[in-house]
Amino acid sequence: MPKVSLDMPAEILEDLKIHVGDDRKFVSVADAIRTACRKMLDQLDEIDVRHGRMEGRN
Repeated sequence: MPKVSLDMPAEILEDLKIHVGDDRKFVSVADAIRTACRKMLDQLDEIDVRHGRMEGRN
């Protein structure tokens, strides 16, 4: 799996870490970021379909 490096404001990272760990929604910060990216891409696909930019794809 390719690795990605990014800069992120400390406030966002601290907010994200609230949701990471045992008995939380995500097992790691990387898992949270991957999940957020997938959700964003799904939302962008839905917008593209509504605007006719992805004909035949759902």
